[in-house]
Amino acid sequence: MTAPHHAQAPTARRHLFVTTALPYANGRFHLGHMMEYIQADIWVRFQRMQGHAVHWMCADDTHGAPIMIAAEKAGKTPQEFVAEIAATRRAYLDGFHLSIDNWYSTDSPENTALAQDIYRKLKAAGFIASKTIEQFFDPVKAMFLPDRYIKGECPKCGAQEQFGDACESCGAVYAPTDLKNPRSTLSGATPEMRSSEHFFFKLSDPQCVEFLRDWTEGLDRHGRKRLQSEIIAKTKEWLGEDGKLGDWDISRDAPYFGIPIPDAPGKYFYVWLDAPIGYLASLKHYFDSGKAAAKGEARSVTEFLSDPATEQIHFIGKDIVYFHVLFWPAMLKFAGYKVPDSVNVHGFITVGGEKMSKSRGTGIDPLKYLTIGMNPEWLRYYIAAKLNANVEDVDFTAEDFLARVNADLIGKFVNIASRCAGFISKRFDGRLGDSLDADAEPLLRSTEAVAHDVAAYYETREFGKAVRRIMELADAANQYVDRRAPWLLAKDPGKADELHRVCSTALTLFRHLSVMLAPVLPRLADDVATLLALPLDRWGGFAEALPSGHRIRPYTHLMARVEERHLDELLGLLPEPSVAKPVAAPKSATTAKPAPAVPDGCLTIDDFAKIDLRIAKIVNAEHVEGSDKLLRLTLDVGETDAQGAPRLRNVFSGIKSAYAPEQLIGQHTVLVANLAPRKMKFGLSEGMVLAASDKDDDNAHGLYLLNPHSGARAGMKVT
Repeated sequence: MTAPHHAQAPTARRHLFVTTALPYANGRFHLGHMMEYIQADIWVRFQRMQGHAVHWMCADDTHGAPIMIAAEKAGKTPQEFVAEIAATRRAYLDGFHLSIDNWYSTDSPENTALAQDIYRKLKAAGFIASKTIEQFFDPVKAMFLPDRYIKGECPKCGAQEQFGDACESCGAVYAPTDLKNPRSTLSGATPEMRSSEHFFFKLSDPQCVEFLRDWTEGLDRHGRKRLQSEIIAKTKEWLGEDGKLGDWDISRDAPYFGIPIPDAPGKYFYVWLDAPIGYLASLKHYFDSGKAAAKGEARSVTEFLSDPATEQIHFIGKDIVYFHVLFWPAMLKFAGYKVPDSVNVHGFITVGGEKMSKSRGTGIDPLKYLTIGMNPEWLRYYIAAKLNANVEDVDFTAEDFLARVNADLIGKFVNIASRCAGFISKRFDGRLGDSLDADAEPLLRSTEAVAHDVAAYYETREFGKAVRRIMELADAANQYVDRRAPWLLAKDPGKADELHRVCSTALTLFRHLSVMLAPVLPRLADDVATLLALPLDRWGGFAEALPSGHRIRPYTHLMARVEERHLDELLGLLPEPSVAKPVAAPKSATTAKPAPAVPDGCLTIDDFAKIDLRIAKIVNAEHVEGSDKLLRLTLDVGETDAQGAPRLRNVFSGIKSAYAPEQLIGQHTVLVANLAPRKMKFGLSEGMVLAASDKDDDNAHGLYLLNPHSGARAGMKVT
């Protein structure tokens, strides 16, 4: 798997203004928010690791009729209502290690000033028009009604209780004035038709259409399309061959929670005009408050935005594309502001193939995920492994989440350090060797090429490809450790130097992998930096060995595995553990031949055939907290899930008295594969490994895990 050379990130220092979509302040975060923020965070962290200056802005989108109405129902002012929502944000941002530089609000002096300035400049340039329109008015609430607050009978199919813009029954789209027997959902009153003057942004202006055609199909400063191909196709559809766009209604009548329109009493900006301006308001607040200066940016916000080298990058979901690739750049362009360099659009996240829905039990609460103790970096890694640069939906399934995280992060990545770091501490006073293992030279040389590919994939948001490339290297590193078997070298005092070289080499590879994964797993990278006593916050050094004689810290557990109980508590989606099927009775008991007599204490060959014995590779072993006898073994039995990903088994074995975990990693043994799974207080045990023991000897020397002959591979059936 190779990456295109033109996708390599530039070497000159970049100055990046990055934004993510502003969440509407009428509810808490959901998993879709987290996916977008994690996607942006990975990209931002990668840019920072290369030494680029990144300023990531976000804010709460606070205005509009829905918030005004919700606040009224709650007996609060709109400001009080959104403040309560805003107070919940920090738990999510910190909990998922999101490195946003400034979180602000669209209900701010900065946003008011910027929105009104942009409006005045658009008006002066001839891009604002006014006209009188007719719309429904609620005489009880004394307000004009947004489409979603009107219900009635569909004018096409007659379905009852349909909203004022579209029928959920037949799919028809219509004006609210077309509804039969309309009523206000706020008061129940029959709405009246009234006239009102509204202000429009003239998207239909030929200058605007020409600009949007050029901008949407153009390239950024790095020679890449500023929009994805799917989005370009959509903009062509919207713009059409005749270039006709409808003018955009940007005003709303009082009562309305929003920003007043200058020189127009009782008129407010429609929320979608001031919401994206919130990006600029957050940036201005960030600079004016001194936060930018604290991060080394000495210029004013005006100087920063007017610098041609500054790049403006947006991350958004596909549901708000229309506003971000038509209205937003056109507003900025004709008000004399900087236009975006690129808009990166992602799809939705589904759960088990279904759109998230609390009523259907397919919603995932990110705060609950954190509260029950699930590692936020499990989710960061899983989302990264599923994301690409296209506008595609991402599907979360519990089984895939458990298998992918445990197989990759525990069975491959952390496994390297857990198998080798302990020997450095115990045998060599924590100091690395003076040289590396010549056997690993080709593998060490390959890391630079892998890192080049991974950098290109991070830059172009092909995170799934980046993760797969990293895990290919992790596989190769584990194969090297398997081949050199430090646990066997440790048994021979004459091979101490060889053991030292092998473990130092493995940890060098582990450091390279940790740097490559740092944008995805920042907290784990910090823990690895502590273990290695070396910083991992810069992209590079992939051709370098760890310093000769450098002292590392004693190995401590880096990451726990995902347990079924976590997902049961979060989702309740996993099926009950399967059990062995009962053996079918003979088809005809009357005609079956009588079975021969079997001596007491003996089995028939049919009895023995019921036992499925398989070769299992121990990919990880660890102590079980709270148990004096058990080790937790992660076993590869050659199984895969429906998507073809490795399926690892979790087995608890009472062999702690005889084996240290690091002795077992990489070895093969024999597993009873069709033993019914057993729920234990530590988790689910999915089989039983075989060991020999002397029943009269309870000490460690009387217990021996069965090892197959060399050449046996995981998944082979024992016959």
